[in-house]
Amino acid sequence: MLRNGRKVFIALSGGVDSSTSAALLLEAGFNCTSVFMITSDYSRRAQADAEDVAQRLGIKLYVLDLRKDFERILDYFCSEYKKGRTPNPCVLCNRSMKFGRLWDFAHSKGAELIATGHYARILKQNGQFGLYEAAYTAKDQSYALSMIDSRILPYIILPMGCNSKEQTREIAVKFGLGTAQKAESQEICFIPDHDYAALLEQRCPELIRNGSIIDSNGNILGQHNGIHRFTIGQRRGLQVAMGKPYYVVSINAQSNTVTLGPKEELVHKRLYATNVNWLIDKPTSAFRARVKIRYNDKGASALVCPRGDSAAVEFDEPKPAITPGQLAVFYVQEGKNNRVVGAGWIDKTSG
Repeated sequence: MLRNGRKVFIALSGGVDSSTSAALLLEAGFNCTSVFMITSDYSRRAQADAEDVAQRLGIKLYVLDLRKDFERILDYFCSEYKKGRTPNPCVLCNRSMKFGRLWDFAHSKGAELIATGHYARILKQNGQFGLYEAAYTAKDQSYALSMIDSRILPYIILPMGCNSKEQTREIAVKFGLGTAQKAESQEICFIPDHDYAALLEQRCPELIRNGSIIDSNGNILGQHNGIHRFTIGQRRGLQVAMGKPYYVVSINAQSNTVTLGPKEELVHKRLYATNVNWLIDKPTSAFRARVKIRYNDKGASALVCPRGDSAAVEFDEPKPAITPGQLAVFYVQEGKNNRVVGAGWIDKTSG
């Protein structure tokens, strides 16, 4: 990391990752300021933790109220479920909030750089900055960063990129941050009780609509009370007993139906992604890549064929539970490192 007192703003959540990032940047000689983002009424629960960390480190903390801006994320969240898709609000938040509104604010205050506690790496190779997988892939978060604007890459520092979670906690103990044993959040930040269906039904009561659960031949297997309660690949809570494992294989918002089927109906060889975000010069021909179709996916070998702002992806082997609304993220190996070259929203599948 470059030092020389460069001014960096750190997105401080009050958790162990962002607080340890701040401590490491201070130790490395950066001129550090922190920012806490209020994105929903629930954010204030973490604000006190962020304030405590900033006080321990002796750095200024700005509190940025982005609740009005975040309404766009909530609108997207609801809109995708209305279409029978499964959204990924964290991806959109990273692009428009953390590396959008927060960076604009930091830059207006004289910041040269922005830092977060994400487990990923920004590397400069052959004069170009790129987004790469974390050194410890078990904690890698590059998938969730893949839709950020490529133009901001030179201004991002990710101090956690080479750490394991265990190392991060050890560093937090060393600096006395008070966050070392803080539990890792598994929730979407604006749904602290994990009851996303309740939020959807509060904001979009029209989603509460009875419909049919069918098989691929159109036979009625049961009834549901809202397509927003289902996602592709789901096996539990289907309200239907088939005598063998059945999964959600498709969701049709227009007909308000949920289709179930055996595992063989869940696999597809091709997907089509839209609104592709390229983190390299836009490719003009097909290329080989490892493609992830969800956050915790290990990825699979595929051929990626760019088509304007879209891309067709053909896997070497069929993939289960390719889910419209999630991201397809394209990784290309460069030596020992895996680079994110682009990502697009999964629109449909075939094959």
